[in-house]
Amino acid sequence: MKILLVEDEPKVASFIKKGLEEQTYEVDQAYDGNFGLRLALQNEYDLIILDIILPNMNGLEVCREIRRHKSSVSILMLTALGTTDDKITGLDAGADDYLTKPFEFKELLARIRALSRRVGETGGGEKIVLSDLEMDLGSKTVTRSGKVISLTAREFTLLYYLLRNKGRVVSRVDITENVWETSFDTGSNVIDVYINFLRKKIDKGFPTKLIHTLVGMGYVLKEEEGA
Repeated sequence: MKILLVEDEPKVASFIKKGLEEQTYEVDQAYDGNFGLRLALQNEYDLIILDIILPNMNGLEVCREIRRHKSSVSILMLTALGTTDDKITGLDAGADDYLTKPFEFKELLARIRALSRRVGETGGGEKIVLSDLEMDLGSKTVTRSGKVISLTAREFTLLYYLLRNKGRVVSRVDITENVWETSFDTGSNVIDVYINFLRKKIDKGFPTKLIHTLVGMGYVLKEEEGA
């Protein structure tokens, strides 16, 4: 697994790089946003660990630029900015996960393992279809009525889980355990944020809505009118 680490604090960067390499990960390193963006666009990475407060270009700008060119690479925000609003801002910029400092290294490893479990790696050439929505696990593409829909790695995994359980109500706990594969504050609105991301991409502009909310119960992917 090849990782890009963009972190401007030398001691923190050295600690993370050394720990990841001891776990047999291949790690490239950048100390500022401009160089980190250049590496991200010039090379192929399985995961990008990205600080927000960086010289020259902040991590949010870097994340948005990466997403303009590469929708499938996993991005983990690693930062001291830990309020709910900060997390939502990071996710809205295109990050797949968000880990705040200080952190335990074993938690970082758990997040990396979760992000590395790419749905397409085990899906072969399988296609999952609901109405005019189609997910191709082989090419990791999603279309609706023939229109290609660009998703981040986390959005893809969430949609995959909903499609696998189409017609069945899944709770927030179900989503946390099966999509994030790690623990976080289920009282936060991170899941709601991602469901809204998917709604904007999957349902907006189409007469039939596929993603529905059942208040107090969870979410369901089905072909019928609803909230």
